[in-house]
Amino acid sequence: MTEPFPLALDESVRLATQVVAQRFSSPVAAWLGGSVVRGTATALSDLDITVLLDGPPAPMRESLRADGVPVELFVHTESSLAFYRATDQDRRQPTMQRLVGESVVLVDRDGSGERLRRDCLHEIAAGPKPLSQSETEHQRYGLTDLIDDLEGAEYNAYLAFYVYEKATRFLLAHDRAWQGTGKGLEAAVAEWAKTRPEPWTRWRQDWQAAWDGADQIAVVRLARRALDHCGGPLWEGHRVEGTTG
Repeated sequence: MTEPFPLALDESVRLATQVVAQRFSSPVAAWLGGSVVRGTATALSDLDITVLLDGPPAPMRESLRADGVPVELFVHTESSLAFYRATDQDRRQPTMQRLVGESVVLVDRDGSGERLRRDCLHEIAAGPKPLSQSETEHQRYGLTDLIDDLEGAEYNAYLAFYVYEKATRFLLAHDRAWQGTGKGLEAAVAEWAKTRPEPWTRWRQDWQAAWDGADQIAVVRLARRALDHCGGPLWEGHRVEGTTG
């Protein structure tokens, strides 16, 4: 059984507030986010604290311990915060948005803390931007080519997971659902599946069955299901312009 995080939420908020006060003389805003606030923290989790400053030492990131508890500090100016939010939007993984939006405000000198928290929540709710036509065609082509390589081949566990990730990321992007990395991707799939009809609600379970059974036919079938949902196969006639350097 997984051990729980050693602090209750109110204790985590107090400790995070102390860390900010001890390390920064005049923060504009600060937020405690991450698994501690979501209620999913374990004994190995840390306090994710985002701090907004007017200037240096922001932007920077630092790892430390406070009263034996691991802490991750994400220190930003408003411009660097905007930059990382835009970067996260482009990669369809709202890390910064969640650290600020899904948080407890620790410091709010001028209203920026609550304003940015609301902005990030609105951005999360809106979802990532839609794929462009060229992005969709590129991903259709890539998955089509991959499926062609898999058909008739022997089962390979590494390739089976690679196809799962490629197909899953295409599905999430096509449906304007946020993504993640590692366990974050699994959480994103679970969230996406809640809003989808059969057979998509079983997407992750169907893949697990294919892996457990080393079933190459099932791997190809599932990849084709994703491809058909996102516009179907594309190979002949696909063209990408190159550059001269």
